[in-house]
Amino acid sequence: MADPALQVRLAARAMARHGLAHAYGHVSTRLSATHFLVSAAQPLGTLARGQAGVEVSLDGDLPPGALPEVRIHREIYRNRPEVGGICRFQSPAVIALSALGETPRVRHGLGAYFAPQPPLWPGVALVRDDDRARAVAALMGDAAAIVLSGNGAVTAGPTIEDAAALAFFLEDAARIELALLPAIAAGRTARAYTPEEVAARAVRAGGLFERMWHYLCHGDPEFDGD
Repeated sequence: MADPALQVRLAARAMARHGLAHAYGHVSTRLSATHFLVSAAQPLGTLARGQAGVEVSLDGDLPPGALPEVRIHREIYRNRPEVGGICRFQSPAVIALSALGETPRVRHGLGAYFAPQPPLWPGVALVRDDDRARAVAALMGDAAAIVLSGNGAVTAGPTIEDAAALAFFLEDAARIELALLPAIAAGRTARAYTPEEVAARAVRAGGLFERMWHYLCHGDPEFDGD
């Protein structure tokens, strides 16, 4: 069984290595029905080899060392027992698109996991209190991601490896959407996948998520390639 603290460190450093986070962000993995482990309150790319995370209970106050926005993780885990990993990140294309009041539509294969498009949280204040964290989780519902206006996004998956892959997928979908804007403004029609095409493309077979995890972690001193 994988070491949860190691998986948190790998996902955290992957966010930084691939331009999905800078000084801000946090990632977590579920430990049990009552607790999860979140990255330390520091830039994700600076987590050291062997560094422990911060254990958080789904009940009670956040412990010392947990950032205020970790409340978002707690509410998602409370509401969605199938979620095993969460990434909170600040990627440039997602942020730019949200400034237009938009989230990416399904224009290519990696966007299919967010069909028809991720919900957009309209508030621009940091989500640092319980009421807003509950509202963000409620708006997210059972979606794979939610975009926070001008403030990045949150992805959730059955494992932290999946959540990290979804973070990359979401940024790529936003990059494609932004690239198409000039053509759309010129009157061209940008094709979006149909529900049938989404169902055919949003698959997990063939090691799609495993290969993305390998790509994200390649070069990390603690990654053994498994």
